[in-house]
Amino acid sequence: MTEVIYRTAVSFNGFIADESNSLDWLFAVDHSDVPDASSFLQRVGVIVEGSTTYEWVLAHTEVLQRPGQWREFYGDRPTYVFTTRRLTVPAGADVRFVAGPVRDVLAEIIAAADGKNVWVTGGGDLAGQFADIGALNRIELTLAPVALAAGSAVFPRRLESSDVRLASVTQHGQFVDVSYTVAASQGAR
Repeated sequence: MTEVIYRTAVSFNGFIADESNSLDWLFAVDHSDVPDASSFLQRVGVIVEGSTTYEWVLAHTEVLQRPGQWREFYGDRPTYVFTTRRLTVPAGADVRFVAGPVRDVLAEIIAAADGKNVWVTGGGDLAGQFADIGALNRIELTLAPVALAAGSAVFPRRLESSDVRLASVTQHGQFVDVSYTVAASQGAR
């Protein structure tokens, strides 16, 4: 069964990027004890992200100069980018630009996942839109030992304790992975 999973790294005070949309704070933390993400990616059929996340990837990697790098990161999975603009696409990448409410393209995204999971990589508001319609199954956060003064909130929505259930907590070096299941009925509010 396909699950929609919002998985992201976050400062311990709730930001996924600082006020300049930078992730430098995250890469400054020692990652030597962090497990490889390949086992997670093997269960992912589609990646979904907002334009800010997508543009960050384009600006902070070499995927435009070295298109093979896209495949190293994402494989052959389709990537849905929610945006109202036409953005650059790395050569050979399966990037699909969509606009409007998540509800309008959810069936297409699920079908494209072909029985695997949907990974919502960011941002928090986009993940919140999946939750708003009851389509978010899990939230997986990697807490970094960093506090930011401001930035992009990990999840700019209110979810009550009755809406989420702690599924697991694991430490990896300086990071803590926390996974929550999301009650399907919460999107009906």
